[in-house]
Amino acid sequence: MATSSPCVVISDDEQGYDLDLFCIPKHYAADLERVYIPHGLILDRTERLAREIMKDMGGHHIVALCVLKGGYKFFADLLDYIKALNRNSDRSIPMTVDFIRLKSYCVSFQPCLPHQPIKYIYHVNPPKLCTSVQTILSYQNDQSTGEIKVIGGDDLSTLTGKNVLIVEDIIDTGKTMKTLLQLLQQYKPKMVKVASLLVKRTPRSVGYRPDFVGFEVPDKFVVGYALDYNEYFRDLNHICVISETGKEKYKA
Repeated sequence: MATSSPCVVISDDEQGYDLDLFCIPKHYAADLERVYIPHGLILDRTERLAREIMKDMGGHHIVALCVLKGGYKFFADLLDYIKALNRNSDRSIPMTVDFIRLKSYCVSFQPCLPHQPIKYIYHVNPPKLCTSVQTILSYQNDQSTGEIKVIGGDDLSTLTGKNVLIVEDIIDTGKTMKTLLQLLQQYKPKMVKVASLLVKRTPRSVGYRPDFVGFEVPDKFVVGYALDYNEYFRDLNHICVISETGKEKYKA
């Protein structure tokens, strides 16, 4: 894979911002430590990513593939900026969208540990993936989980010969995305690129790096801007670090 574009790197000693400086829903006030990435900064960085994507992929029909649930806010804002570029430039390209969900889960019923050996499976020959999807958990509490299934989306054979842009909220270990990319390659798309709002620096990483990255962040569990903790905090505009109180309060 080609080298990914530059991104905003947030250092390990970055403390973020005091919650009192921002509008935080009162029901989460005691559940967060700090605001890590303010909403305005997210939007500005997303606008720049839209320009980079159009420069790199804008010569052919793009199929934008949103990875639910955490990617929906980033996906919506990114596509708004891409549509604005389409409206206001001499060159424009058609774009279609689709949505998938990835189910990650442990092989056993034991809690997932950070360095626990993980086995991956994926369905390599689905004639049509069901559009009736169920609730997905890519994390159990604050640990990334194991096996992966794609259980949403239309017939992926429509990706053949297309420029495909996968839009994800966060790359943690990178195992989930590598598995998805293996799955998509059987449909012979013309090009597949990945845009992720966040990439986490973690010793558990397999070394995968998306093509377009908003922010590189330390190995902390962050929530907000559709990133969740057991389905909570999706309604928070800013990306924040969850507190231990919040983890215990919303523990599954």
